[in-house]
Amino acid sequence: AGFAESDLDVTTEESQLIVRGRQTDDTEREFLHRGIAARQFQRCFVLADGMRVIGAELKNGLLSIDLDRPEAERLV
Repeated sequence: AGFAESDLDVTTEESQLIVRGRQTDDTEREFLHRGIAARQFQRCFVLADGMRVIGAELKNGLLSIDLDRPEAERLV
């Protein structure tokens, strides 16, 4: 069910953050019962104007993505 860092791809295309996961079946192992199949997924998030992805980290099975939002200009 879990993904390794090599199974994940975090990219930005135009104003979208795209997270893709691909797991491959382990053909060297033999299972009597496999409750969770190897799967792939893709999730897209629309980024607000000026938002930038500055980093991503997979730690203990949890993916954290760091974003940077510039300060809004103040009209005085």
